Amino acid sequence: MPRFDLPVEELRSYRPEVAEPADFDDFWEQTLSESRALAQPIELRRIDSPLQSVEVYDVTFSGFGGDPVGGWLLLPADADEQLPAVIEYIGYGGGRGLPHERLGWAVAGYAYFLMDTRGQGSGWGTGGTTPDPHGSGPAVPGYMTRGIDDPHDYYYRRVFTDAVLAIDAIRSLDRIDSARVAICGGSQGGGIAIAAAGLATGLAAAMPEVPFLCNFERAVGMTGRDPYQEIVRYLAVHRDAAAGVFETLSYFDGVNFAQRATAPALFSVALLDPVCPPSTVYAAHNHWGGSAQIVDYPFNEHEGGQGLHWEKQVAFLAEQLAG
Repeated sequence: MPRFDLPVEELRSYRPEVAEPADFDDFWEQTLSESRALAQPIELRRIDSPLQSVEVYDVTFSGFGGDPVGGWLLLPADADEQLPAVIEYIGYGGGRGLPHERLGWAVAGYAYFLMDTRGQGSGWGTGGTTPDPHGSGPAVPGYMTRGIDDPHDYYYRRVFTDAVLAIDAIRSLDRIDSARVAICGGSQGGGIAIAAAGLATGLAAAMPEVPFLCNFERAVGMTGRDPYQEIVRYLAVHRDAAAGVFETLSYFDGVNFAQRATAPALFSVALLDPVCPPSTVYAAHNHWGGSAQIVDYPFNEHEGGQGLHWEKQVAFLAEQLAG
């Protein structure tokens, strides 16, 4: 993949103007208030597992509209004190899979919660279990255009609400130190993490990797790859809908959430990434409301830094919690 975006020197100062609805804050305050009013206590069911060094719990919490959302909670075995927690959101099309696939954070001494993504889980990996009971109007295959004619009906309104209420739910557990909760995720999971960081308060850190769902108007016009191409295909048929589509997307743009985020952040970006163009990642990073670092991987595509970057995340989070 040849370089196709701005030179890295320009990326580091790239701060585009992104459309922001006048009622952005009211929209999200009302959305979260309505769903929090319907929330039930988190449910944990310990499951038998061959894993010896972690306890495994099948979790259900209340998400958007009170809908049940699943996840895995992994705790270091025999921990007798409140634990710092890491909440992870999943990449596009994936589900929570099986608990032994995600051991890193728990083995490193953290409580680890992996949130299932509603309606997804059949694109790769070992599956998801959380349905999305809400319908939408006409849409192309995938998730990007579901309900895109109205921000109240848009698919990511439900997902982002789930993400924030997952933080509420994990913080409510006696075994969790509610002041030491961090969030992370790659690709779609990174975009969800940015939204959650902009909507939740008091997070210890946010760690978005090669994040999706940022700077929509640039991304949709720049990359020929899915998932952004789902929007292109939709607009190629609904030829007079562009203004309304991008108005809806402005309520969900990672740049607008980034401006409101105050938790210390560690981003990653891959400079040959054809899925989430580097400039869209830098747009969110450069607008971040708190302190933010970014690690670039000059010769990687959307896989980013993988295991090497996880080691950087572990060191970063330890530094934040020590401070």
